[in-house]
Amino acid sequence: MSQPQLPLGKPNAIWRSEYPFESHSMNVSPNVRLHYVDEGPRESKNTILAVHGNPTWSFYYRSIIGKFRDSHRVVAIDHVGCGGSDKPASYDYCLAQHTRNLVRLIDTLELTDVTMVVHDWGGAIGLGAAVERQSCIKNILVLNTGAFPPPYIPLRIAACRWPWIGSFAMRYFNAFAWTATFMAIDRLPRLSPQAKAGLLAPYDSPAHRIAIDRFVQDIPMKPTHRTYQVLEQLENRLPELANKRIHFVWGMKDWCFRPECMERMAKAWPNATRRELADVGHYVMEEAPNEVCEELAKLLS
Repeated sequence: MSQPQLPLGKPNAIWRSEYPFESHSMNVSPNVRLHYVDEGPRESKNTILAVHGNPTWSFYYRSIIGKFRDSHRVVAIDHVGCGGSDKPASYDYCLAQHTRNLVRLIDTLELTDVTMVVHDWGGAIGLGAAVERQSCIKNILVLNTGAFPPPYIPLRIAACRWPWIGSFAMRYFNAFAWTATFMAIDRLPRLSPQAKAGLLAPYDSPAHRIAIDRFVQDIPMKPTHRTYQVLEQLENRLPELANKRIHFVWGMKDWCFRPECMERMAKAWPNATRRELADVGHYVMEEAPNEVCEELAKLLS
């Protein structure tokens, strides 16, 4: 169903001019609503499906939505707990559940000939959905991400997992989302006030930061962690997508998803192509929206 206005912040917030898109939602459980953007011609058989990570939301893909909505259907999801989606205190915030939600969105909207764009946790979620709905997927644009059990965890991420202290800092001081606005960039000296406000808008209280915390807690540090097994199975299935057109656009200055993550996924996709952005950090869409849109246009053609 549609909603007249995104239920976030003030109507005149400075970021809204960069996100002039209609809100849509669907229920993923009786009491949990998932928000998404659905722009462009519904009859188009060429759909762009953008899948964000942590701690972003569909706002992160505003450049793609604005650039391609005149010619393509563009769908951008907000995972439960993120963006305009519900943020329940009691919910199974885990990779497997987020993947099921995305599969449900693909099925509900009857998306076909999909060009999927993935970033950060959106890589594991999006690629997990792609292997389950392979007939719906045509192309994949891969931004800095991973789809395997983590071979390392950066200290800055590991610190957020410290018992009690890490969660308290993320929930009550917005330590994860706020610090990402300057730690996830390299080319830019700083984000614009509009970009920073937009990225942080959904996460304006401790209750609204629950998914940020749970995403961090869902990073498996041991094989006994339930998400370790999910990621292990996903990596084993990545070669099933090798017949798709796959293109990497990678920020080479990313301290979180370093270039070795791209190389590891590329082993499963021997025909994948790439564009390396030497001076770009983790927030590729914030630092290099023009380059990403250029590469996406090529992939679509």
